[in-house]
Amino acid sequence: PPKKKDIRDYNDADMARLLEQWEKDDDIEEGDLPEHKRPPAPIDFSKIDPGKPESILKMTKKGKTLMMFVTVSGNPTEKETEEITSLWQGSLFNANFDVQRFIVGSNRAIFMLRDGGYAWEIKDFLINQERCADVTLEGQVYPGKGADGNEKVKNKTKPEKAKKKKDTEKKSNGVKEDNRATNQREEL
Repeated sequence: PPKKKDIRDYNDADMARLLEQWEKDDDIEEGDLPEHKRPPAPIDFSKIDPGKPESILKMTKKGKTLMMFVTVSGNPTEKETEEITSLWQGSLFNANFDVQRFIVGSNRAIFMLRDGGYAWEIKDFLINQERCADVTLEGQVYPGKGADGNEKVKNKTKPEKAKKKKDTEKKSNGVKEDNRATNQREEL
């Protein structure tokens, strides 16, 4: 058994041990636990549409905090960005979406959602706003209504596919590419 110590002689380590003992005996409700200690919500695979990868993401992000980046179109000042995104946040609040907003640049803001399952509905709302240039969610960039033409085209085309197409054309022209050194020496 541990030695009894006077409470006035407790140091930080003793206090931490005492707190752990109290918390061990406490019955903390699941909703009060921090997010990283909560058990993950069960995923209902019958509701997942295999044709839509977004449906899988919706189910896996349900109940978890998620952040999305929003870019305001035009060349707004930070104050204009604050006003525009405040209107969007208000509209989302009126639609019962719990969203926090943080301005991170003169034309960028972060929307933090307590429940990531609603992220794609919020993304759909935001990209339909006149001043929304784009929304970045889970690494995907979705062009908004306010994006100028070259931004929309840039996001729709995938340079990897175009590059692969060029590579296959080169190889089909009969040019054999390999990494071997040639027998001929090139004079400099």
